[in-house]
Amino acid sequence: MIKIQTFNETHIEDARELAIDCYNEERHVVTALPYINSIPAAAYEEFATNGLGVVMLDDDNMLGFLCCHTPWDGAFGTVAKGTFVPVHAHGAVVENKGNIYKKLYQAAADVWVANDIAYHTIGLYAHDNIAIEAFFTCGFGSRCVDAVRPMATFEYIAKPASPTKLIFNEIVQSDAAVLRDLRTALNQHLGESPCFMRSSQAQEEDWIVRAEGRDSRLYAAYESGLVSPVAFIEVTADGENFATEDDTMLNICGAFCLPTHRGKGIMQGLLNYVITQLKAGDATKNITCLGVDFESFNLSSNAFWLKHFTAYTYSVTRRIDECALRRHG
Repeated sequence: MIKIQTFNETHIEDARELAIDCYNEERHVVTALPYINSIPAAAYEEFATNGLGVVMLDDDNMLGFLCCHTPWDGAFGTVAKGTFVPVHAHGAVVENKGNIYKKLYQAAADVWVANDIAYHTIGLYAHDNIAIEAFFTCGFGSRCVDAVRPMATFEYIAKPASPTKLIFNEIVQSDAAVLRDLRTALNQHLGESPCFMRSSQAQEEDWIVRAEGRDSRLYAAYESGLVSPVAFIEVTADGENFATEDDTMLNICGAFCLPTHRGKGIMQGLLNYVITQLKAGDATKNITCLGVDFESFNLSSNAFWLKHFTAYTYSVTRRIDECALRRHG
């Protein structure tokens, strides 16, 4: 008999197995992803206790599950409460997968809206077309992308060639403020159409201060004759999903090139420089892949990264109308 019930600790082991099966399906397509044989049980403890997850069972056999993080206020800078379902927090068997996901979301969303959670965001594997179609049918749209590439340089042609010499440097953390103008420009760029990720001056300053203080590696590109950098790339040890925390993977968490300097191959050259430097370092010599995450509606970013990286997750989002929250209450 098929039933849907609240996810609890008795479901963790089956969920871990199903989640890693789903990851391996994506890894079969995106071969640059690191080999991971299991997801720690601790990653499911929150889902087993917050009462917001659901599981579909056929007698004692798990057909699928859908869990989420404990919600937070002010999702995406709004007044709404939101939650996020990471890629390891859901899964479904192959047979009838689309309908399983639809039924799971129907049950989970009923619980979420009852708890005034209006922003629903779910990480999906980029090549799981059945799951993507299921959540598209349920009203979701794309917002973020995770992508990956082997830690190897690539050939490119600058069009047109840069008229001045390019200089690439790694910036020590104590000099992180040299990138402040570029970070400000990036923040302002994200506030423009079609991103509309706008922030106040105080929020922008807070974001920059936090960025300057985090543990990361910073790389910048200069054109000869210019004192200030025209582009930068920032790399950290972890990213937005469990795969990014693997010891063989590093992740780009920030990047920007001034619009006036695009089309010269500067970002391509800087990316190659970053890869070369990371491969040469003793602390990173065992790194095999490089990841990046970006907003899908950041059109210039989307176009650049997907030329050199392969998408492996899409984060899709749905915003529930306030009238639904009032009626449910």
